[in-house]
Amino acid sequence: MIEISLSANSQGGGPCPIHLRNITPVTSTAKTAGNLSALDKFFEITKRGSTVGKEIRGGVVTFFAMAYIVVLNPIILGGKEDIAGQILDPALVGAATSLAAGFMSILFGVIARLPFAFAAGLGMNSFLAVNVVGLVTWQEAMGIVVINGLVICLLGATGARLAIYRAVPASLKAAISVAIGFFIAFIGFVNAGFVTRTPGGPPVQLGTDGSIVSPPTVIFVLTLILAGVLVARRVNGAILIALVIGTIASIIFEAISPIGSKYAPESNGIGWESSVPTLPEAIVTLPDFSLVGQVDVFGSFARVGIISALMLLFTLVFTNFFDAIGTMNGLSKGASLQDQAGEFPRIKSAFLVEGVGAVVGGATSSSSTTVFVESAAGIGEGARTGLASITTGVLLFLTAFFTPLTALVPIEIGSAALVLVGTMMMSQVTEIEWSDFYVALPAFLTIAAMPLTYSIANGIGVGFVSYVLINLFGGRAKRVHPILFIVAAGFILFFTRGPLESLLS
Repeated sequence: MIEISLSANSQGGGPCPIHLRNITPVTSTAKTAGNLSALDKFFEITKRGSTVGKEIRGGVVTFFAMAYIVVLNPIILGGKEDIAGQILDPALVGAATSLAAGFMSILFGVIARLPFAFAAGLGMNSFLAVNVVGLVTWQEAMGIVVINGLVICLLGATGARLAIYRAVPASLKAAISVAIGFFIAFIGFVNAGFVTRTPGGPPVQLGTDGSIVSPPTVIFVLTLILAGVLVARRVNGAILIALVIGTIASIIFEAISPIGSKYAPESNGIGWESSVPTLPEAIVTLPDFSLVGQVDVFGSFARVGIISALMLLFTLVFTNFFDAIGTMNGLSKGASLQDQAGEFPRIKSAFLVEGVGAVVGGATSSSSTTVFVESAAGIGEGARTGLASITTGVLLFLTAFFTPLTALVPIEIGSAALVLVGTMMMSQVTEIEWSDFYVALPAFLTIAAMPLTYSIANGIGVGFVSYVLINLFGGRAKRVHPILFIVAAGFILFFTRGPLESLLS
């Protein structure tokens, strides 16, 4: 018998080619549930159209794409003086980051069984370093993070988080997924130096002064093109192969013509962004996990008052809550794991465990640990189950012992995977009802606001508020789920929290 089928790109996105193939009738030789391995049954590997090899490979690719967090998080949190004059040791933050990210990725892989890895959320750690520690101590700041996680766990356990997820219309969910694709591609462009800020004129520009002169950016472009060619030719392990080749090329280039860090005084801004790809003198280091447990849960309320502490908590909860919802929606859609209702497997468990990540992040002083959008790189490589998350988690945990090796992969190389996966996620733009302007404008605002404000939560908020207001004043209020009115009101408070906090204070 011959079957004609339309199937999605095997790499996780792109056009749907037509396949003609012979179908063998089911016989005793066909694989059945009875002869699947326990590992396969537990993670539903075959059921989701994957293999153990794809899962491990996808987990490795995700690790390559997000390994920079082990270097970047200590830079953001370490060395910042709190109100009491205390400073977090960057080395201790790095060890805590590896521990929390590895533990949560493994825990999520086992319980939720989805290919989403965890690490310290960049928006939240920046918020702590810039806005919180000037008011409270580091221990008190991490206490707010722990409370934030407990609130999110409560919302997940009661079903409130799932109810909000279900209230979002399909077109807006698709817009969130597309926006995340744009967002991670934009992150990749910025991290690679392909796009840079300008002191005047337009907000961003191509390369440096409108031209690409930085060798790391050139290597990023070549890695991206190589990955694109391999994906187009349907080569197994395409993204991983490109990342490995790009890393080797970076090491060779730095050995022949050293340029060092772009932030070194003599670099003229053409060096490497976060880690210089040089072979380390030592490979193994012994991590110090002494930051674990150094947290004061309720101290911030006594130091700055209940109102100010609640406003800080409100900001963290809103950012954490909707960042994770949007990211999980985009990742599950990219992995083709959503059903007709737009829900993915073990969704309640996923929402609950994500809240636990915030608690673990606060308890380890590594900031809220949440689902990482860079997991899309592993999904693009074929990951579909929690086995990929466990693979990433093990590698993240090992980075605490092999920190010098982590620096071998420049962020410019991992950025190529982000741009490639952002391209794949663009295919979901066709699921938006562009002919219905009640949906089209909120969808467009979501897609535009998310990368431009560098925040998933901001993009979701702009989309929700505009959707509610347009339908309300356009005479279609009955078509809006009642929960969305509450959420939109919450986002209005979120967007005006600065003036409100000043007024209340």
